Amino acid sequence: MKTAVVTDSTAKLDQKIIEKYGIKVVSIPFIIDGHEYHDGVDITPSEFYQKLKEAKEFPTTSQPPVGEMLNLYNQLADEGYDAVISIHLAGTISGLMQTLDNLKNELDNIKLYPVDSFITEVPMSWMVIKAARMAQEGKDPEEIIAAIEELKHQFDAVFVVDDLKNLAHGGRLSNASAFIGTVLKIKPLLHFDKKTDKITAFEKVRSIKKAMKRAEEIIMDEALNADYPVRLLVIHANSPKRGEEWANSIKEKYPELPISVSEFDPVIAVHLGEGALALGFIRDIDKD
Repeated sequence: MKTAVVTDSTAKLDQKIIEKYGIKVVSIPFIIDGHEYHDGVDITPSEFYQKLKEAKEFPTTSQPPVGEMLNLYNQLADEGYDAVISIHLAGTISGLMQTLDNLKNELDNIKLYPVDSFITEVPMSWMVIKAARMAQEGKDPEEIIAAIEELKHQFDAVFVVDDLKNLAHGGRLSNASAFIGTVLKIKPLLHFDKKTDKITAFEKVRSIKKAMKRAEEIIMDEALNADYPVRLLVIHANSPKRGEEWANSIKEKYPELPISVSEFDPVIAVHLGEGALALGFIRDIDKD
């Protein structure tokens, strides 16, 4: 069986990886003051953050048109694929997963397997790469999905944000009322709740530095006690210096663990706001 792998732009995949594994990527649009943009297509990161600062209304995100998704899957069928595994950002962030679940029974020329990553960004990109590698090896879709389901439970991340207004306004924060209106110096720690897969604020810390320290304590305790190889990741929203400094500091303490630094996709930064940071880990599929 010939299986294709599809994901979305929030995976932030390198173009070389996309070409190497033949991964198809659909763009997730975001809207600022009534204008729709696509990251890397019609707006640069610097332009995005400038527009974010100047926005008169809270930015929102959307999803690819149903017709675009149908055309892509039909194109893959025409190329000889029997199945397509479509891995996307958490259904608690975007309605795309619900759309694909509704589509999967409408296609009669290719078998569609929608997969909710329960996350986005780098952790999701590793799920996509894992799936694409297995697809190239000729593995059946069911075997690939089983491997992804296992990987979905082998990561964690803690987010530090300056302001919860965007998350609360967009309805992406499940317990916003308990954290909104606190003293400005209080910085909440957020994560994807393992039971609900929703973004949840779970702890209040005074100052960004203390929030970063607490996030590091939580993640490193999990990472160092994992019974599988892990790699660490720092993600920032237009704070490259702080992100690099944090990664370097962690690398000095744990030189045996690989760590990478990346920037939040605008679709995610729309909700987290400028200055947000995240520290996480995921199973290192390169060491399996």
